[in-house]
Amino acid sequence: MIVQEKYPLTNGLTIPKVGFGTWMIDDEAVVQAVRDALEIGYRHIDTAQAYGNEHGVGEAIRTSGVDRSDIFLTSKIAAEHKTYETAAKSIDKSLEKLGVETIDLMLIHAPQPWAEFREANYDQGNIEVWHALEDAVKQGKIRAIGLSNFNQRDVENILKHATIKPVVNQILAHISNTPFGLLNFCKENDILVEAYSPVGHGELLKNEEVKEMSKKYGVSVPQLAISYCLEMGLVPLPKSANKQHIKSNSELDFHLSKEDMEQLMNIKMIDNYGDSSNFPVYNKK
Repeated sequence: MIVQEKYPLTNGLTIPKVGFGTWMIDDEAVVQAVRDALEIGYRHIDTAQAYGNEHGVGEAIRTSGVDRSDIFLTSKIAAEHKTYETAAKSIDKSLEKLGVETIDLMLIHAPQPWAEFREANYDQGNIEVWHALEDAVKQGKIRAIGLSNFNQRDVENILKHATIKPVVNQILAHISNTPFGLLNFCKENDILVEAYSPVGHGELLKNEEVKEMSKKYGVSVPQLAISYCLEMGLVPLPKSANKQHIKSNSELDFHLSKEDMEQLMNIKMIDNYGDSSNFPVYNKK
């Protein structure tokens, strides 16, 4: 199944092509959601310190019946940590909460603290956090490291000072909001792009053009949106706590034609993300 197919990373590891996102699923509910995802066939689970559910994700993995070595686990250093010391301590805390010896992939959640997203310069702080991640790799605590919500300039800052290159950049990317320039830059630098909110935080469900295209293929709008990301060579991270939706989101055994991809790549950008527009990543910064 496609959710278990893998992309190669530049450090020799492989990563499942589809991840299961856990943002805004609380620590209690996430246990069943992740268990359901693993039972259905997902092998790539994405969490973060900021989600407040690392403990539940770890419990789900331990009690899933799936061997830990078959699961690719991602977490993220909270955006507010911008010193070597606070980042290093937070990595140890994540390992403790998750109850694992090693995290497969750890990201810097954002280049600035959320309260100052895209408004302040934390170049030096990001370099310090990156060095903490590099040291955690050398210590065997983390297998791969990367970035999240970093634009080209932010990525360049890390590349200038890295001894271990970032293997991924996790960003907002979906039909009607695909940052082609950043995607090309990451590709040129061998950085795989992960796409969170592949269904546009639900807004794509309202788009008539997308709905018509999904009918053409006999699939749901989320299935179409996730497949679009896969056709772009991205790692989509669909999220749901509903078992039927989790299952449906994994059923991706179809391909979009070149012509239809062209149409989807040119769909008008979403005006707003409704109630989610108060989150920094959705308010057009």
